[in-house]
Amino acid sequence: MKKEVGKNRIGNILGMGLLYIVTIIFLFPFYWVITGGFKSQKTTVQLPPQWFPTQPTLENYIKLFKNPALQWFLNSVIISLVTMVLVCIVSALAGYVLAKKEFYGRKFVFAMFVAAMALPKQVVLVPLVRLVSSWGFHNTLAAVILPAVGWPFGVFLMKQFSETLPSELLEAAKIDGSGELETFFTIVLPIVKPGIAALAIFTFISSWNDYFLQLIMLNTKTKLTLPLGVATMQQEFATNYGVLMAGATFAAIPILIVFIVFQKHFAHGITMGAVKG
Repeated sequence: MKKEVGKNRIGNILGMGLLYIVTIIFLFPFYWVITGGFKSQKTTVQLPPQWFPTQPTLENYIKLFKNPALQWFLNSVIISLVTMVLVCIVSALAGYVLAKKEFYGRKFVFAMFVAAMALPKQVVLVPLVRLVSSWGFHNTLAAVILPAVGWPFGVFLMKQFSETLPSELLEAAKIDGSGELETFFTIVLPIVKPGIAALAIFTFISSWNDYFLQLIMLNTKTKLTLPLGVATMQQEFATNYGVLMAGATFAAIPILIVFIVFQKHFAHGITMGAVKG
């Protein structure tokens, strides 16, 4: 008995040690970017590398904010938040309809959503740009927001969650005289809330980092998002790695805040979806 306890304790210690090592390996790039933002250009490229800035400087952040970095940041926040809200609303409604409503062609419509998940953005880029331009939205924040509203993954995820809804509960609401929207907002929405929380995090991160679509749709310097604006500084400052690392650190802060705040909802939502899946 003592031997088994000793083996379990050694196994736990080895497991925790391996976990700490893997954690350090994954956190090191983030640490390197943060500290690199406080190094001079000469220090960031020197060999052997300086693991910690012995002479920290704010020069990189000063250069960063000489550009409209705050405007870029605001653009990114607007795009990500508006996209997140619209995707959650549309996906929750569509997922509920596909999961609980009987209509002709329902399986075909869902199959189209699943097939669309396999299509890369490059395939639909040309018709997407022409469509947005015909609406007069090119080089506006709406040009980045609108194409993401019907995100196929969001509809797929919310359909999986909506299938957990008891059909008897929906029938009881119908007998009580509840309309479709009233049933959705009072009964369906509270039950699928963990799924919406998980989808909100996915959408915010995806929209914040959607460099490709932003690059195609936005041209004016003041309309750029933070990731795109930071990338343009690579040419402006002749690859000043200190400025790029400062910009990358600044761009990563909102994502970290969103993930930390919604971490419990994210884990709960993913677990529910996996079990029911």
